[in-house]
This record gives sequence, C-alpha cells and structure tokens, in this order.
Amino acid sequence: MKHRFEVLDIFRGLFASLVFLFHLGPFANTPILNNRFVENSDMFVDFFFVLSGFVIAYSYQSLADWAQFRLFLKKRVYRIYPLHFVMLIAFAGMEVAKNMLSPYIKVNNLVNPANNVYTFFTSIFLVNSTPVPGVKDVSWNIPSWSISAEMMAYLVFGSLLVYIYQTRQFRVRNAWYGLMIILSLAALWSVSGSFQINYSFDYGFLRGILGFFTGVLCFNLFSNTHVQVREWSPALFSVIEILSLLLIVLCIYNGEIMKPWGAVFEILFFICIYTFSYEKGIISKGLKSVKLLHKLGQYSYSIYMTHALLISLFNVLFIRIIKFPPEAYSYLFILNFILIYFVSSWTYKHIEMRFQYKSPKKVQEAEVVRK
Repeated sequence: MKHRFEVLDIFRGLFASLVFLFHLGPFANTPILNNRFVENSDMFVDFFFVLSGFVIAYSYQSLADWAQFRLFLKKRVYRIYPLHFVMLIAFAGMEVAKNMLSPYIKVNNLVNPANNVYTFFTSIFLVNSTPVPGVKDVSWNIPSWSISAEMMAYLVFGSLLVYIYQTRQFRVRNAWYGLMIILSLAALWSVSGSFQINYSFDYGFLRGILGFFTGVLCFNLFSNTHVQVREWSPALFSVIEILSLLLIVLCIYNGEIMKPWGAVFEILFFICIYTFSYEKGIISKGLKSVKLLHKLGQYSYSIYMTHALLISLFNVLFIRIIKFPPEAYSYLFILNFILIYFVSSWTYKHIEMRFQYKSPKKVQEAEVVRK
C-alpha cells in the first residue's frame, strides 16, 4: 500500500480554493477579495507543481524502457485529460450561449479574441503553456495552461528516468534533476532578465518543469532523511510548520515585491512540503482532524479545473441578471464556492474516477465481480 500524504493533499485543496478567490477578485469590490494576499495568490499554482513532482517521484524512481515510459504517460493522461477536455467543451458551449443570449443579457467581452478556433486546438493538444505564434493571452479554461505545463514536466521527467536507468546513472540522478532546475531557471532568466516565474500561456511550461523537479528533489531528500528526521519532537515540527506558513503568507502578501524573485516561492514550497510530509506538528494534527478539509483535498483538481467556468456563470446570474453590486461578493463568494464544491464532488466521482487508468488485470477483476 502506498502512503497517502494527507496534509499535503489538504493543502492542495486549500490552495486551489485560494486560486479560486484570485480569479474571483476582478469581479468583486470588497476588501475580502481585493487585497494584496488574494491578488497574489496565483503563485500557489507553483505549490501544485512542486507537490506533483514530490508525489510522482514517490511513485516512480525509475523507468526501465520506453514501453514503461509510454505506460507512465498513459496513466498521467488518463488522470488529467478527461476533466480538461470536458471543461474545454463546456467553455466552447458557453461561448455559443453568450452569443445567443446577448440580445437579452448584458454580456461582458462578448467577443473574446483569446477564445478562437486556433487556441481551442492549442488547448485540446495541451500546448497552451508554450510560446505558440499568434497566441497572446490565456484562453478558454484559464487554469488549463498549468495542466499543459504539468504534461510537459511529465514528458521531461519520464524521458530522463529512462535515460538514467539505461545509462546506469542512478547514483547521480539528483544531479540530473538539479540540472533541469538550472536549465529552466536559465531559460526563464533569458526571457525576463530576472527570477520571475509567473508565466502562463507562453513560458508556463518552464515554470512547470522548474516546480516539478524541485518537488522531485524534495521527495528524494525526504526519502533519504525521513528515518532520522522523524525522531524530531512534535514541538520542533510545530515551530517549523508555523514558520514555513508565515513565510509563505508574507511572501504572497508582498507579491509585487517578491514576484521578480519568484524562484523564492519554489524554495518556500520545498520547505513547506518537506515539513508537512511528516504530519507531526500542531498544524498538521489540526488540519487532519477536520473531515471537510480531506474532502477539499480529494476534490482539489476538480475545484481547480471547474472554478473558472462556475465563476463566470455565477457572475452572469447574480451580477448581470439579478443585479447584485460587486460589493455583494463580500458574502456571495461563499455561495459561489459551495456551488463549486458540489459540482467538483460530482466531477471527481463521475469524470476523474470514472476515466482513470485501469490496468487490464483490474478491468478483468471488475468484470468478474459484476458477473
């Protein structure tokens, strides 16, 4: 049985919820959402990349050949693509509906130049985190650029694992992972002349690779040290947990200052994930005691992928049709999130779980049970 890092899963859910607040902010006029912390919460996307590298490294330390590489990619595609595809189709449907309803409802951005046939195909083929000629902004399901970046990281990581195994360089694998971090940072530096990493539709794939391999190194450190470090006292873990979260909150709040040094967030998330992977401090125990937070972690991918569409639909209903003022989001954001939560519980069960990869053996076992 593989170990489940429950607290890290909970953080995935909490930070996906903060990304929801970040995308809701432009529609609102309330200090609850229009503040420096929420306005810079887009940086929590990098937590997802680092955590993904950590979890994938836990499951995959080597791939022996290209057949295993293809199976690895197949599993990852089954995990992330179905919901991405469904949401893309839903956004296409919303564009059609907008044009049909525009004579009756005030529609902002009736013609969104970013949402066109060209960008539909860059999204469907998951290249919407790379610099494609003619693409000048995020499009369709805005968060999906990070799914593209994640897939690019899988391709690089899987290929590298095969190379390391076949050339018998397992002992120096961390040097290769470090090289990937250096190369992605150097490429980002060549773009902006700084350590800024908050790119999306253009160089987001570099951001994904950077975070992913940071997570891989984080897991390898955990793997090599967890026996000794686990002996540390819960009080010491509590102090480190509190300090790591305080640093993250401080850096997010001062995002305008810190974003030019965005690579710092990779280090902060590295420390956070390493610390909370032990689940020994007071914050870990408090988080694990709340059942709702476990559900939030379970539905985190669905929350992340569905929230942009549901924000738009919610805004049309309450602001455009019912005529609530933007200030009403001081409490309407709760209702919006409840909607997102319940929709995400459905998409998790009926899309994520339904279409996840099943080995031929498991399919046969399921057929036997049904008979």
